[in-house]
Amino acid sequence: MNQYKLVLPEHLNHYGYLFGGNMLKWTDEYSWIAASLEYPGCKFVTIGMDRVEFRKGVNKGAILRFEVQRAHQGSTSVRYAVSVYADSLETGEEELVFSTQVSFVCLDENGNKRALPKSE
Repeated sequence: MNQYKLVLPEHLNHYGYLFGGNMLKWTDEYSWIAASLEYPGCKFVTIGMDRVEFRKGVNKGAILRFEVQRAHQGSTSVRYAVSVYADSLETGEEELVFSTQVSFVCLDENGNKRALPKSE
């Protein structure tokens, strides 16, 4: 699944680059959307991000492509690999700027772990 985000001035830190917290927020949001679409009816909460790696600074005006792919399914949890690429509008080139894996657990109405349905 791919999602896109335009980096605007309000997303920048005091050095003029994308604030890392925004990248983490978008990564969590887009991977949660992927999980929710793949497992309808499941109530997911984030339980972790593995090895957060910012590979290169991102400037205002960049278009980010979030590539989200399921990496592993357990009995009550699922993990997604997220790679983020920045597109340059000037050159049309795409470059990997961030990667991580996000894990979610499925909860029942009482907040207890619930088994995931089988996914194809």
